[in-house]
Amino acid sequence: MSVDVPLWAHSPAPGTDVWHSLEDHLRGTAELARRFATPFGGGDLAYWFGLLHDCGKASDAWQQRLAEVAGTDGRVGIDHKAFGARLAYERGLGMFSIGIFGHHGGLLDAGVFRARLKEALAKAPENIASAERALTRLLPELPADLSAALPELWRTDPLVGEMALRLCYSALVDADGLDTHAHHHQLPAPRVRPDADFDHLAKRYEQRRAELLAERPRSPIDGLREQVYAGCLAAADRERGIFRLHAPTGVGKTLAAGGFALRHAARHGLRRVVVAVPFLTITEQNAAVYRDMLDEDGVESVVLEHHSQVDFDGAAGRWGRQAAENWDAPFVVTTFVRLFESLYARKPSAMRRVHRLAGSVIVLDEIQALPHEMLVPILDGLRLLVEHFGTTVLLSSATQPDFWALRAFQGFDRFELVADVPALTERLRRVTYEWRLDPAPTLADIADEAVVATTSGDPRTGTAMVVVNITADARTVYQRWQEEGLGDVARHLSTRMCPAHRRRVLAEVTERLRTGRPVLLATTQLVEAGVDLDFPVVYRAMAPADSLLQAAGRANREGRIERGRVIVFDPSDGGRPPAYQALVGVAADLFGPGKADPDDDAALTSYYRRVYQALNLEDRAHVGQLVQQARRKWEFETVTDGPPRDGGASARNRDLAFRLIRDEGISVVTPQGAETEEQRTEIEELAERIRNAPVPDLRDLRRLQPYTTTVHSGLLRDPVVKAWMRPILGDQVRVGGLVEWIGDYDPATGITSDPMTERFVL
Repeated sequence: MSVDVPLWAHSPAPGTDVWHSLEDHLRGTAELARRFATPFGGGDLAYWFGLLHDCGKASDAWQQRLAEVAGTDGRVGIDHKAFGARLAYERGLGMFSIGIFGHHGGLLDAGVFRARLKEALAKAPENIASAERALTRLLPELPADLSAALPELWRTDPLVGEMALRLCYSALVDADGLDTHAHHHQLPAPRVRPDADFDHLAKRYEQRRAELLAERPRSPIDGLREQVYAGCLAAADRERGIFRLHAPTGVGKTLAAGGFALRHAARHGLRRVVVAVPFLTITEQNAAVYRDMLDEDGVESVVLEHHSQVDFDGAAGRWGRQAAENWDAPFVVTTFVRLFESLYARKPSAMRRVHRLAGSVIVLDEIQALPHEMLVPILDGLRLLVEHFGTTVLLSSATQPDFWALRAFQGFDRFELVADVPALTERLRRVTYEWRLDPAPTLADIADEAVVATTSGDPRTGTAMVVVNITADARTVYQRWQEEGLGDVARHLSTRMCPAHRRRVLAEVTERLRTGRPVLLATTQLVEAGVDLDFPVVYRAMAPADSLLQAAGRANREGRIERGRVIVFDPSDGGRPPAYQALVGVAADLFGPGKADPDDDAALTSYYRRVYQALNLEDRAHVGQLVQQARRKWEFETVTDGPPRDGGASARNRDLAFRLIRDEGISVVTPQGAETEEQRTEIEELAERIRNAPVPDLRDLRRLQPYTTTVHSGLLRDPVVKAWMRPILGDQVRVGGLVEWIGDYDPATGITSDPMTERFVL
């Protein structure tokens, strides 16, 4: 191709005649990737990733085909990744060139990468040759040796190198997406938020916290809360590392953890705060608390709430990945699933946010809920981020697991934010435990007992909460109260309701409790961690020990009565998640009538150690250990999708992949969960705009989150129910998709379809 002919990266954006220069795209992506990766020592590597990732587009054939498909929905269909990957490999980056080869399709297993690179180079040598002829013109400064971009430890320690590649790959695909998005939307520059002033944010947070406490009714335990908060702020001045906030429920860990994270980020020049929690309800509540502390009217929100499970690489259409969340806000509130399944993902859309974890504060709230099956790779990843990539981690829980009993954390120094946990626990003892295990009651028995537990004869004056293990059981208890004529005081919470709907119910329940009006709440375990409810009586279906203690934290939370009551029951007609079976068995051995109560710290430590032994977490054949073995060999696809079945090249055993949730879901937008018809219409119109947009806008997708819940893929087996789902991203209803629910939605219990489908709601 003549030197006078311009080289293009992308054809004109819809509705324009502006082409995207290849050189501009390479240099823009490279500079942005370097900016993202410099804080963790990967700036040079990410820069070369950006400069080389699309240089294969300089081939004559690729440029000609781009001109042919411009203005159509057609694809170029000619490989452009192999040339840049070859250059990186040959010029000293070695296996790190997997990042360039996978910048569209995802990171591959090391052996698969070698084979596919060789195949791609051999398939069209004339394309490689023409791209090479253009290289001097395109990138005249490209050195013959790029190995200086690799720190020594990244090359010699396989796990450190593997994590480094994940972070630099993330920086590349985020920068690539932002630069391309700027072209498609004809922005003057990629949309990148400036670094936050954490010193200013920390001061705003402390001022608003003081204002909040001044407005709130005094509580008997306020002094202890202030003591914990002050200890967290003092510890924030310490060097980066791993910290533990071990304190009883109700002591204000959410505000204390936020205060620690902001001050620590300010002291050490860290980039952001990422708070991860186990349940969507906690995400919603914590995000609301932190918004009140940090956001200002009329400017872009400081706090980003992210829990969508949409698969932007598979379900969102050709350009949909540009709308994938990249965690560019200073303060992110997300779920364990999104955090760790992003960290150990391999596709661009899921990984574009991972680089944000380096040089940040990660707060893991309610860490007892981390899935035991994946503890080993999770703990190893956290350790690597802390020891090699400038991250601080805070582990917060009233029921701290004994992670240091596992090899992944042995010898790993930590700092305890609360020095004498047993003494604090004793001072905050606010409940007594009762047990209804033998004979086993029915759910109806428990519903009836809860009605009269706090009354003196009139069932409409009862105030109690019943926590069960599955959504079907919550609905059974709620319907029992409805049948008894208690609809005016009965309320229901489960993940069958969208976040905005749940938030309204929680606000109403909280207000009724505050003003002394009766309320009966039937709910799943989504309320038992991080949700500020204060019932005099809590019923909890038998569950793992940490769940029992967390539910107890919603009884007499403010210490306004001498003792709250916690009744643990084992319903004869109740359900239980499969993952609970072994854990409940260990709990039953240690806790119950004549045994320890769940708030016995020594018994709880014994419980966790027995659980780790019962689940064989240190066995080389355990799935977590298999994931670690794949990571050491740089088998990225095996980590994310599982090893090949029977040595095959395509089918993968997903049972052996890194997964926090084995049940794959569909993200369902429910405009019916809006509070008003006007809001419902607004959400329906927003969904339609996203559906029709050639390139979806991330800001529009963020606005849908309060109305989005997740249902199990098992619903797709019913063609009638599937017909009630209308695609928003892509053109079909599929696992990992984003759809609009056009079926029934109960104003009290949420998504309604076949009576059996509530078991499919995650």
